[in-house]
Amino acid sequence: MRKPFAITLDVGTSLANHTGSWRTERPLYLNRLPPCNHQCPAGENIQAWLFHAESGDYEQAWRTLVEDNPFPAIMGRVCYHSCEGACNRAKLDEAVGINSVERFLGDRAIAQGWTLALPAPASGHKVLVVGAGPSGLSAAYQLARLGHAVTVVEAGPLPGGMMRFGIPQYRLPRPVLDAEVQRIVDLGVRIEYNAKVTDVMEAKLQGGFDAVFLAVGAHIAKRAYIPAGSSAKMLDAVSVLRSMEGADKPMLGRRVVVYGGGNTAIDVARTAKRLGAEEAIIVYRRNREKMPAHDFEVEEALQEGVMIKWLSTIKQAGEASITVEKMSLDDKGFPQPTGEFETLEADSVVLALGQDVDLGLLDGVPGLEVNDGVVKVDAHMMTGHDGIFAGGDMVPAERNVTVAVGHGKKAARNIDAWLRGGVYTPAPKHELASFEKLNTWYYSDAPKTVRPMLDTVRRQSTFEEVQGGLNEGNALFEARRCLSCGNCFECDNCYGVCPDNAVIKHGPGKGFDFNYDYCKGCGICVTECPCGAIRMEPQDI
Repeated sequence: MRKPFAITLDVGTSLANHTGSWRTERPLYLNRLPPCNHQCPAGENIQAWLFHAESGDYEQAWRTLVEDNPFPAIMGRVCYHSCEGACNRAKLDEAVGINSVERFLGDRAIAQGWTLALPAPASGHKVLVVGAGPSGLSAAYQLARLGHAVTVVEAGPLPGGMMRFGIPQYRLPRPVLDAEVQRIVDLGVRIEYNAKVTDVMEAKLQGGFDAVFLAVGAHIAKRAYIPAGSSAKMLDAVSVLRSMEGADKPMLGRRVVVYGGGNTAIDVARTAKRLGAEEAIIVYRRNREKMPAHDFEVEEALQEGVMIKWLSTIKQAGEASITVEKMSLDDKGFPQPTGEFETLEADSVVLALGQDVDLGLLDGVPGLEVNDGVVKVDAHMMTGHDGIFAGGDMVPAERNVTVAVGHGKKAARNIDAWLRGGVYTPAPKHELASFEKLNTWYYSDAPKTVRPMLDTVRRQSTFEEVQGGLNEGNALFEARRCLSCGNCFECDNCYGVCPDNAVIKHGPGKGFDFNYDYCKGCGICVTECPCGAIRMEPQDI
């Protein structure tokens, strides 16, 4: 029984004898898909730009990031960073602050005046983009990089869409938005303002465009029937937030009631407090667990003095008050009326019940299908009409900035392929780098860096930015918390622990290979690889 062990030991310690014939398995270097990359709706290569950031090469990190997303400073403020929810590091201590580092890179690029790389040579193709929101601008950016001449037609007076007219300035300062949009314009993208497209087929024909990307935002507020007196002040959330961009701010009064439970309802209530409302009350028909608004936004609103009446619905609105009926959840979680009523004083009622897209520009387009207020598209983001693509709020998907940016990038790649007579085929994805594939004993605890917050008193009375950014020191620390899940970062562990000297080191940035003539398949390299970038596979004998 001791003979095989003796033989293995002998060949494992001698470079003169080949050991491959003794293996049943052999190690293989591979690349796995990091869960953050897999989760990102914008399709960012998060691990790649974090790699450059943690080495202190911030400009290269930014350039890697903007290959997929032209808005790092914006996204570092408004993205709900679902990537962090998927981060393997959270199973050790806390998720990597990906969103914090993204904002740091975006802000640094603006401060340093970094410019985008020059686009490809002109293709000779013209593309019309309808809507200058996140999806339209993302598509325009990617199409311009590919050499196409892009014209964006925007119904409003300024770019940004719901980034400007739906996100308050205390979350997204307008100089940040303007700076990142200007880079896209500097690539040669033309934006026409106050120019609403009413007939997309006519606009395509008159402009001589070869393709169209539809990216109209959801700017039409949904309504609800609420019996109201003739003097009751009823407003919609979209109009309130949009009017904040003008010189004349909305007059909401001292007591403001907001009806709804989404992030827009939270934004309006927090805006009302900043406009001087003594009371800003959100009325929502379900409980907190069912509220669609993100939990951190709810917490920030509560800190600022916003009140929330759970399990309540508005039954009637009068001149200076509303009648609210209390609700209770049934065994299926649906709210049911109780017959109990309450009167709340209110100078104005703001409805935040969701938004719809104006699809009037699509009337008469052959082959195009609309279901439940959104446009049907195929896997290539094309509608039923050849050459007309759509994304963002116009198609079935979650409505947020990150998803919209991802739609714009995906559509641009498909439009480019279609214009050149081909079909865009994305590269196949690697297997997921799950937590179980990592060897985490190499990593010490390093709690997530907490971003600074504006003090509550100033948050209640000004539109200063609520959440601050990281400085270079803690941004570097945060980037270095990345575990490099599934991909070699050349730590040299495999090279150092191999008992057979079977690992070939190619030098910085060139990775490693195995010399299978000397590898006996012991698997120590797999056990000692922190990031799970090596696996054992069956050996053909």
